[in-house]
Amino acid sequence: MKTTKGYGGLPRGFDGYEESNIVVLPVPYDRTSTWLRGSRKGPRAIIEASRFMYLYDIDTDSEVYRRGIHTDRPVRVKSSPDAMVEAVRERVKGHLARGKFVVTLGGEHSVSVGAVRSHAEKYPDLTVLQLDAHADLQDEFEGSPYNHACAMARVRECCPAVQVGIRSVDAGELAGVDPGSVFLAHAMREGREWIDRAIARLGERVYLTVDLDYFDISIMPATGTPEPGGLLWYDTLDFLRRVIAERDVVGFDVVELRPGRNSKASDFLAAKLVYILLSHIFKKRTG
Repeated sequence: MKTTKGYGGLPRGFDGYEESNIVVLPVPYDRTSTWLRGSRKGPRAIIEASRFMYLYDIDTDSEVYRRGIHTDRPVRVKSSPDAMVEAVRERVKGHLARGKFVVTLGGEHSVSVGAVRSHAEKYPDLTVLQLDAHADLQDEFEGSPYNHACAMARVRECCPAVQVGIRSVDAGELAGVDPGSVFLAHAMREGREWIDRAIARLGERVYLTVDLDYFDISIMPATGTPEPGGLLWYDTLDFLRRVIAERDVVGFDVVELRPGRNSKASDFLAAKLVYILLSHIFKKRTG
């Protein structure tokens, strides 16, 4: 019998805080969105879609929900994005102190800044791996250094980052781009050797941030800033399996889902991505 409240709609006994190894943290915030608003509804849509997943993962021959997945109450901040970032940092920091693996669900990409900061405090050698269509390296946008377009500029203030799938950069961001750590989507089409180069740029501990507009719009149209030319499902999973196998992924977030009324496919893709990532991470940890 499944419950209906938290991520996965788990059988009772696998979603309590104390017995769970994993915490899912929803952050329904999109106050700095600059085109299509609605990503504040993303966390709820991901959680709702996750209730309809099978809980057995074929690829890992595992049921990661048995490690316990607790869905925390949402971080609700209606004020400035810097206040939201701090609220997320504090909430994630508390879960990390209790030994939990934290998955943050946005909301806009600025929610990732608080989650990264708390992980960087715990893991001084952290590297962030960003999957995204946009570089998000603007120092300030529309009057705020915490706009979603500034997310990776703030992240790089506390740890290095590797950016994958990028295909949209403002000219003003170019000075801040590290060519060796940015993998452009059009160049990634030419072969797979980029995977080795990207992994080589990562430190031993990795935090993964997935802006869903990284994906090709044919499979992920439901984002606030859709860009043509992204990567597909299996190419992405091949890369992330390698990352998980060769590095220690200590946390991740999935952000920028803008759910629509007429199609739930994007919601389900996001929910499934979370579960597959958890399946591989915990399969590696338990052997």
